[in-house]
This record gives sequence, C-alpha cells and structure tokens, in this order.
Amino acid sequence: MLSAQERAHVTQVWDLIAGHEAHVGAELLLRLFTVYPSTKIYFRHLGTCPDEAQLQSHGQRMLAAVGVAVQRMDDLRAALSPLADLHAQVLRVDPANFPLLIQCFQVVLASHLQDEFTVEVQAAWDKFLTGVAVVLTEKYR
Repeated sequence: MLSAQERAHVTQVWDLIAGHEAHVGAELLLRLFTVYPSTKIYFRHLGTCPDEAQLQSHGQRMLAAVGVAVQRMDDLRAALSPLADLHAQVLRVDPANFPLLIQCFQVVLASHLQDEFTVEVQAAWDKFLTGVAVVLTEKYR
C-alpha cells in the first residue's frame, strides 16, 4: 500500500506525536465536532458539552488505534479487525464519517508540525489514513 518513503514519512510523524496522543486526540475530536457537528451523534457517551478530560480520554483511545496501525502497516486488516467489527456491527458508524475524521486529523497534524508537514508527508498520511478507513469499512459489506 505504501512505498518505503511513504512509510518513513508516516513513522516519522508518528514518532513526533508519540507521548502526546491524548492532547492531539482531544484536539482532533474538538475539531471534528466543530466542523462537522453531526458527528457528535456517535459520541453520545461524551455528553453534549464534553470536558477536556473526556475528550482526552477518548482521543487517547483513538490515537492508540492509529498507533497500532502505524506499527502494523503491513497487516492492517488483522491489526484493526476488532475495531472494524466494533464500528460496523456495534456502533454502526456511518462510513461517510471516516473521510471527515481523516481531514480533521490532517489539519491537526499540519497545525502542530507546520513546516515539517510537507506536501509529501501529507500525501503519505492521506494514503495511510485512507487505507485505515478502507479496512475499518470492510466489515460493513
């Protein structure tokens, strides 16, 4: 799915995020809810006005899953199968929401990494996250 250079870009960015998953995840969720308020329907457990602790807790879990995907780029299906089952069969998340999340994640990355988030790095992350989304939506069929 990814070239050696693209893999290096994804890993390099993940190394910069590592240790900050809760903060970055909270920012990602806040951006998602602000830009696409309809996505809040899938996060009812956070309430109508989630506080920072709730956002960080769920953001940590989301980015932990991304971390697993980064570590297991060669076997995304196996790595994400339980998460795919959860989203398709239990949570019933509309798969149209995954591209919205990808877009918000890339904006958050760009805002934090600025000059380090080059066009090549952004393209690698877009390709990687799209691959993750494809795996997560396979269980819908």
